[in-house]
Amino acid sequence: MRERLPVWLQARCAVEPRTVAAVGVVLVAAVGFAGHQFWSARPQGVTAPAPVAPAVVPAGAAASAGTPAPEGGGAGPARIVVDVGGKVRDPGVRRLPAGSRVEDALAAAGGVRPGTDTTGLNRARVLVDGEQVLVGVTAQPPPGGTPGGPAAGPLSLGSATVEQLDGLPGVGPVLAQHIVDFRTARGGFRSVEELRQVNGIGERRFADLRKLVRP
Repeated sequence: MRERLPVWLQARCAVEPRTVAAVGVVLVAAVGFAGHQFWSARPQGVTAPAPVAPAVVPAGAAASAGTPAPEGGGAGPARIVVDVGGKVRDPGVRRLPAGSRVEDALAAAGGVRPGTDTTGLNRARVLVDGEQVLVGVTAQPPPGGTPGGPAAGPLSLGSATVEQLDGLPGVGPVLAQHIVDFRTARGGFRSVEELRQVNGIGERRFADLRKLVRP
């Protein structure tokens, strides 16, 4: 068909083989570049990271790391020792957790005997280490003391009843009640010096009482 065309048209349409090869290479390169861009731009699935389980800390290690050791280096809470006597079912020395109250000491001693008058006993008072809790009886004088007199021995401010405090020199029923109220509010007496803070006790009266009482 080429031979039928005019000569001038055959010259215009003539294409050298090198030109055809060059055009073919360019087309192949263009197609390859376009295919690469298309493949790179395709959406790809994203794999979620596997969940990480929290580390399990042994109970013993957590306790040792986060819980402070009790005072004294012991394995349990601090304890106090009290002497429960009088009209209880099982009198004697009892070891109780720190912060226990008179009611706890009575329960540890088996409870109060039926018919015992506990009017002057404050069951809600916080106990202190080393004190004596007497139920329905009066504190016994120490050896060499004079029963019923001022020399009957130091009276415990932490466990004395209103009647017992009323028997101290210069202390009437009103002041005795003030001492008991102060003891209840403070959770006991830590020292005899705290007696100065009771309403109605001045320096002179405190000087008369300091040798007759103990915390």
